[in-house]
Amino acid sequence: MPSAAVITAALTGPIATKVDNPHLPTTPDEIATAAADAHAAGAAVVHVHVRDEEGRPTADLEIARRTVGLIAEACPALVQLSTGVGLTVPFEARERLIEARPRMATLNVCSMTFGTGEFRNPPDGVRRLADRMRELDIKPELEVYDTGHLEVALTLHAEGLLAEPLQFSFVLGVRGGAAATAENLLAMIARLPEGAIWQVIAIGRANLELTAIGLALGGNARTGMEDTLLLRRGVPAGSNAQLVERLVSVARALEREPAGIEETGQRLSLPGGAFAQAGNP
Repeated sequence: MPSAAVITAALTGPIATKVDNPHLPTTPDEIATAAADAHAAGAAVVHVHVRDEEGRPTADLEIARRTVGLIAEACPALVQLSTGVGLTVPFEARERLIEARPRMATLNVCSMTFGTGEFRNPPDGVRRLADRMRELDIKPELEVYDTGHLEVALTLHAEGLLAEPLQFSFVLGVRGGAAATAENLLAMIARLPEGAIWQVIAIGRANLELTAIGLALGGNARTGMEDTLLLRRGVPAGSNAQLVERLVSVARALEREPAGIEETGQRLSLPGGAFAQAGNP
C-alpha cells in the first residue's frame, strides 16, 4: 500500500502582498487562523514567515514567538519556521529566529541569485546556524534550489552538523535556481542518500504539476500562498486551505492519504515538547 503523504502549507512567504491577493495572511492572528484552516484541510506542517505591522518580512523574534504561540493555540499543526525571511533582511538577523524554538526550521545552504535580488547564505553562517539548530534540537528543513545546493547539504551532513533522517525540500521554478521540470526533479532525487525524506516545492504555475509528480514518485509535497496565489488559471486562491484541499485531492487520487501529526513527527524524527507545541518561551 502506498505510504501516507506529508502535506505542508506555506502560508505567507516573503514576497507577495495583499495587493497581489487580498486573502494573503500577514498578521500573527491571520497567520494562526490560516494555519488552523490549512491543518483542517489536511496539512500536517505549516511553513511560517512573519511580517511586521506594515506587512514587510521581518526577523523580529518577538513577532515570531507570538505568531508561533498563536498557531499552537489554534491547532496542533507542526510549525516549520522560515529563516529565509526576505532578501533584504541580513543573515545575522534571520538566524536568530530559531531562538523562538520551533520544532522545525529552514536551513538554506547556499547563496544564490533569487529573481532580481540576492539570497545571501554565507558558508560560515550556514554552519553556525546548523550547529545551533542541532544544539536546540530543531529539525532542519534543507532547502535545495539547485543541484550544487544538494552537494553542500551532504557535506554538512558529513561534517556531523545534520542528524538523520535528512529532510530535503526541492525548490523548483525560482529564477536563479533550477527550472521546474520533471527532469531536474528526477536528477536531484537520484542523488539523495538512503533514508532521506523529501518534498517538492514548485513556484507559480508549476506548483500543481510538479507537486503531483513528486507525490506520484513517493515524495511529500507543499503548497500554499507562498508558492502560488492562484487556485487555477485566472482564479485567485481564496485561502491557503483551498490550495491544501486541491493537493490533498491529488494525493488521494494517487492512493496516498495525508499523514497525520503523530505519523509526521515520527517520520521526521522530530523532538517533542518544543515551544511551537508547548507555548513556552
